[in-house]
Amino acid sequence: MSAPPHDPYAALRVRTYRDYLVGSFFALIGRQAVTAVATWQVYQWTGSATALGLVGLVNVLPLLALSLPAGAIADRHDRRRLIAAGTAVVASINVLLAAVSWFHTAVPDWPVLRAANAGLAAAAGIFEQHGDTAALRFDTPALPLVYLLLLLHACARILIWPARSSITPLLVPAPLLGNAITWNTSAFEIATVAGPALSGFLIAAAGVPAVYALGAGLEIWFLLALRRVVYFQAPTPAAPGRRSWREVLAGAEFIWRKKVILGASSLDLFAVLLGGAMALIPIYADRILHVGPVGFGWLRAAPSMGAFAMAMWLAHRAPLARPGLTLLWSVAGFGAAVVVFGLSTSFWLSLAALFFTGAFDNVSVVVRQSLVQLLTPDSLRGRVTAVNQIFIGSSNEIGALRAGLMSALVGPVGAVVWGGLGTIAVTVAVARAVPGLRRLPPLSSLKPEA
Repeated sequence: MSAPPHDPYAALRVRTYRDYLVGSFFALIGRQAVTAVATWQVYQWTGSATALGLVGLVNVLPLLALSLPAGAIADRHDRRRLIAAGTAVVASINVLLAAVSWFHTAVPDWPVLRAANAGLAAAAGIFEQHGDTAALRFDTPALPLVYLLLLLHACARILIWPARSSITPLLVPAPLLGNAITWNTSAFEIATVAGPALSGFLIAAAGVPAVYALGAGLEIWFLLALRRVVYFQAPTPAAPGRRSWREVLAGAEFIWRKKVILGASSLDLFAVLLGGAMALIPIYADRILHVGPVGFGWLRAAPSMGAFAMAMWLAHRAPLARPGLTLLWSVAGFGAAVVVFGLSTSFWLSLAALFFTGAFDNVSVVVRQSLVQLLTPDSLRGRVTAVNQIFIGSSNEIGALRAGLMSALVGPVGAVVWGGLGTIAVTVAVARAVPGLRRLPPLSSLKPEA
């Protein structure tokens, strides 16, 4: 008897999941637009690669401090309500960012803001060894306020991310979870195409504050969508008992025992830490490719265009027969594409290279998230997702800091090229250290493990 045909849209036929996905999609567009405009704004105000790296720092500090407690909270409380509360806070902070950006020339030069700018300038003076340091500008009183609001923005996002990432198994039948994860990544990648591209157009047409206002409006859209979301299956109650750090760290213990998850997450962490070039795109758009804010938007969107193309291909084909081996090859391809981008002085070649970084990275996202969701019991999903978030989020944000500081020391080309080569080296090391990853069976055969 033949197997039933593969239905690439199976999860989308579940109404409660579809309602959540649509709302989350619009919120993600806003968050990607806000992330893109923040880097553009900071660079335009300062002209400093170090300042770009510090944007990564204010995003990674809450990630490291709050992820594990956030995971425990997600396992003990209603994930839908947590998401709604955090989304309301993010929308409010976007409104404040829009106001500060719109009225930035009217912000008084208070001593505390002057001292904060002096501290930022001192940090830049340590690392800025490439280029004209006299051209750096840390004289905008609103700049420290933007950093502060970005820090609060990151705190709110981190506190609800484990709930957002672990709610999907509650919205679809278990056999459709893999398909839902693929559509989650597809929605994320569409959003990361639309967000930065829309950000670039809005910067050119209406200015920076309009992008922050758009982000606030789309967060409100998500809040309205959450009102229609109901669980397909009830969440597993958390075990009663006194809360302790052992409970908070249960996700880390689980990942440590599951070497395949540990290997896949470690691979992504070090690959993006070394190979991430997104933080330097404002410099490439301005100094190397000379394409302005619209070109900047398309450069930011190009990786997501590639990731979306890969996500759609994965959704419409049969599950990967050897996902672990495919993961290793795709990360090596990611590193090679980063090297090409770093050396390119052609806008179109740079777009193509970034397109392939996204396509290769999407394979890693799908395989890693599938491993986490398929092998983890629901009672631990929030905490395991939180640990995975530290792996992935810290690689993105510390990678941005690494890229910014290394660019200040050796220039953007050296920072990107050496990072891409490091990614390839890490892939070889992980392939040798975790042989189980190479032998990973089809994802459809995996089941939750205690």
